[in-house]
Amino acid sequence: MASRAASSVFLLLATTFAAGASAATFNIRNNCGYTVWPAGIPVGGGVQLNPGQSWTVYVPPGTSGRFWGRSGCSFNGGSGHCDSGDCAGALSCSVSGQTPATLAEYTIGAQDFYDISLVDGFNQPMDFSCSTGVNLHCPGPGCRDAYLYPTDDTKTHACASNSNYQVTFCASSMHTWWNDA
Repeated sequence: MASRAASSVFLLLATTFAAGASAATFNIRNNCGYTVWPAGIPVGGGVQLNPGQSWTVYVPPGTSGRFWGRSGCSFNGGSGHCDSGDCAGALSCSVSGQTPATLAEYTIGAQDFYDISLVDGFNQPMDFSCSTGVNLHCPGPGCRDAYLYPTDDTKTHACASNSNYQVTFCASSMHTWWNDA
């Protein structure tokens, strides 16, 4: 997560609480006026999202990972380059993106945990919410809802197991997406 120690804690929590948990659904939406190429590891890989498009990813219990947005991308088949958040030139990422990258981090288990991290820098405005938790809003560098340095362990939020998640790039307002259906 925001630090190696926090990553170890989240991995331990994921392993400990995976029993009895079910997959989480992540809806990733591009509200920007430009194309965003979201990516995720270890689940998700990466896709192209034009303005207004969404991508749904199912994350199994016992998984800790992250999603981030890439911009300025050009791909020929499965390889290419992104100006921000590039992951070794791959369309479908299997490694973390290069800095700067605004990260939506999570651990799925009997109780889920989630946060936004700017430890790797800021490259995309992002909202990240859980259907049973709070909406995290990060419109720019230094946002108060995000981890800003590795030892800032106060920005992780808990969410009930079996929750759904929304990651929105360039969110226009702070509202609960699951009540808009």
